[in-house]
Amino acid sequence: MTKAELFKKVLACFRKHNPNPETELHHANPYELLVSVILSAQCTDKRVNMVTPALFERFPAVFDLAKASFDDVFPFIKSVSYPNNKTRHLIGMAEMLVNDFGGKVPDDADELQKLPGVGRKTAHVITAGLFNQPNLAVDTHVFRVANRIGLTVSKNPLQTEKQLVKYIPEKEIPNAHHWLILHGRYVCVARNPKCGQCGLTDVCKYYRTLRKKKREKVLT
Repeated sequence: MTKAELFKKVLACFRKHNPNPETELHHANPYELLVSVILSAQCTDKRVNMVTPALFERFPAVFDLAKASFDDVFPFIKSVSYPNNKTRHLIGMAEMLVNDFGGKVPDDADELQKLPGVGRKTAHVITAGLFNQPNLAVDTHVFRVANRIGLTVSKNPLQTEKQLVKYIPEKEIPNAHHWLILHGRYVCVARNPKCGQCGLTDVCKYYRTLRKKKREKVLT
């Protein structure tokens, strides 16, 4: 099977079972999504969704957050990972968004990465999710799943991103980000992946390796 054929089979499977994938981060507007994505770094979406309702009630717009102090924001997000850094990032992001972008979330990945707390992954999540741009965000789930299936052979997220976008049609890149994340979150989990629930075992490199090891164990 060629690489192109593998991608075609994998994307067809994802498309069939989840034709309209969406982020699991709760948000009502671009500002809220940007805040949520910054908070989600090395933290679960579930935890982020637990803290953002009260945060957004207190700071309903970026202009409110831009006026906040560290002590104003920290209590709302103290249960997420790295709350000290993220508090500073959120306030700095809000200040820059107000001062340099008129309070509007930019639709350019390079411009977004000027904001505190926003790296390449976050910028791609925002531009793909809000503006449907063909930018693929690679987190730990995407990195793991892509390598396990055999879509990529990479050592870092950037290599993974470049190898994936080479074969994924541009119009499906925003969806592919969610498909890979959700597959890694619920099926191809880090420990004890649920291969019995996966529709990709006939093409998955990792599953073939598991079966080979089991056969070898039986023969020894």
